[in-house]
Amino acid sequence: MSLNLKKIGVLTSGGDSPGMNAAIRAVVRSCAYYNIECSGIYRGYQGMIEGDFKEMGPRSVNNIVNKGGTILKSARSKEFMTPEGRKKAYDNLVKEGIDALVVIGGNGSFTGGLIFNAEYGFPVIGIPGTIDNDIFGTSFTLGYDTALNTVVEVIDKIRDTASSHNRLFFVEVMGRDAGHIALNAGIGAGAEEILIPEEDMGLDRLVESLKKSKASGKLSSIVVIAEGDKTGKSAFELKDYFDQNMPEYDVRVSILGHMQRGGSPSCFDRVLASRLGVKAVEVLLEGKSNFMVGLIKDEIVLTPLELAVKGKSQIDQELIKVSDIVSI
Repeated sequence: MSLNLKKIGVLTSGGDSPGMNAAIRAVVRSCAYYNIECSGIYRGYQGMIEGDFKEMGPRSVNNIVNKGGTILKSARSKEFMTPEGRKKAYDNLVKEGIDALVVIGGNGSFTGGLIFNAEYGFPVIGIPGTIDNDIFGTSFTLGYDTALNTVVEVIDKIRDTASSHNRLFFVEVMGRDAGHIALNAGIGAGAEEILIPEEDMGLDRLVESLKKSKASGKLSSIVVIAEGDKTGKSAFELKDYFDQNMPEYDVRVSILGHMQRGGSPSCFDRVLASRLGVKAVEVLLEGKSNFMVGLIKDEIVLTPLELAVKGKSQIDQELIKVSDIVSI
């Protein structure tokens, strides 16, 4: 155990995700277990610049394991992108007696932590929190499993309407740069087609596929679209296209939006957050820095923060094949 580590600061940054509160809870209680102090930093790096700190103990995180969002709030900070802003943040951490940081967030948050460490040698450990599951070095990010369950539940409800009215639904889900939500939720909800950023299906093939579905006896269809789909068309643009090219369908659009980020975290996300939070504190106590804690093959692993930021999560090609087979 590092003799110099007396207080750890924890913050959430970037987009919120279910499981962040469970991770905060695990960090705070791990600090208490190992007899060191913990300080919650509100509103991410912006709160660090403004000195928005609060001492946290085991009882301060009661009854948050089941809550979505983040009790520490989250905010994007343009000021932290400047050397002057980071100097203010560093001075506030020193004044508060904080010796190391646990940063819960995504690539942007980790990049900020890397730069901060490079300038001030300040120990940083990252916990991946984003529903997009687009961070290298972990099979699951906090909130991804919950978002999948939310999307599948909503598509199940849309399916009831689609089948009742013989409609074609385009359901747009989050995933600007990664199609993990669209692919997995699409398979889980029985979508006829899935459009993701990693694969360029093309409009002609999509039309042909839906025509085959129609000819095979399917009276309604659901197409799940990641918001960064390679066709370059929004769900509403696709609707206009299909209104012209497949007038036999009554086409509707549903944009699921930020409902995917909310809600009580799933059991999987709560357990994952707890495991990652405990490990983050233990890694700092071992004197390590600039790592992200993640989950691969059900084992907690360390990935250098730089690699987590620069690496790219890969879509599962087997799942793409599965999707093609089970949707005929």
